[in-house]
Amino acid sequence: MVAYRLVMVIDRHLDEPIYQQIARFLREQIESGKIEARRPIPSIRSICQQYGVARATAGKAIKILADEGLIRAVKGRGWFVVPEADRR
Repeated sequence: MVAYRLVMVIDRHLDEPIYQQIARFLREQIESGKIEARRPIPSIRSICQQYGVARATAGKAIKILADEGLIRAVKGRGWFVVPEADRR
């Protein structure tokens, strides 16, 4: 298990949905190299606990990143950052 403490403030007053705010933040962390290629991203459970969001909200954020090809699931281990050369 990875103990990330990425600091993000969710603005519940924005028109942007919370899951999109989380996806945007994690995307920025990946693209800036703060979460390195082949390293796990925070789990859905830890995202829920850290930001006080529902599991479905965290899952939607993860799905966006997976659909963009930034992360991929490794069965039984979690979600990992795809190396830039391997992205779609």
